[in-house]
Amino acid sequence: MIDEPIIRLRGVSVRFGPQSVLRAIDLDITRNQTLCVIGESGCGKTVLLKLIVGLLQPTEGEVLFEGTPLHLLSEQELTRVRLRVGFLFQQAALFDSLNVYDNVAFGLRAKGGYVEDDIRTRVRDRLGEVGLPSSAEPKMPAELSGGMRKRVGLARALALDPDVMLYDEPTTGLDPIMTDVINELVLRTRRRRPVTSVIVTHEMRTVQKVSDRVVMLYPLTRLQPDERQVLYDGPPGQLATAQDARVRQFVEGDATERLNSDEV
Repeated sequence: MIDEPIIRLRGVSVRFGPQSVLRAIDLDITRNQTLCVIGESGCGKTVLLKLIVGLLQPTEGEVLFEGTPLHLLSEQELTRVRLRVGFLFQQAALFDSLNVYDNVAFGLRAKGGYVEDDIRTRVRDRLGEVGLPSSAEPKMPAELSGGMRKRVGLARALALDPDVMLYDEPTTGLDPIMTDVINELVLRTRRRRPVTSVIVTHEMRTVQKVSDRVVMLYPLTRLQPDERQVLYDGPPGQLATAQDARVRQFVEGDATERLNSDEV
């Protein structure tokens, strides 16, 4: 028997006032899969992540977590779902007033049920997993480099042993070496525990290195009303030879068609 997808989007559309961002998205995400979502700015990638964790509700359609529509859950039930989801935000989103240790411990304390000795052990284990020594614990976010902030954000997300990890542009603003460090940490996380990962990224090195599957969205403003918004859904190794020229242009970073059009 095939396991039901852990996350399912059925006919999901999102509009903000007159502006449509997502249109009729059908997407099944298999348990323990690493999915990269790519596409140009403004095509709805981050909106997709927020739908998965229930931070946004679709205008049409429904999002299901383990077969249960999120919109049918009470606030308490939705909170329980969110505690099973780790979220690494684009800028790490650390609490500026808390040091590294307290940032990583925050979710454990908020959830409750952990004595301080257990919290200390778990915080140090997770910091060790992302390559940060105990000497980093008293540092404040302002004292950290961009790469270190991303590592602390990842450690905080992993502290609750999530079933699902959501990454919003995890390597944005990082140099090539630190980008590879974050990619390696994503792979290490998958090797150490069963986890379903959804990664929004523009970085093709990340796509090729960590993903099992790639979905490419396209901005609705440049689609015909009858065109599907998902231009590609398949393995990373076939992106460069995709039938749709728009997919190949994105992968290659080829702006020729855009420069020759009347779009800015």
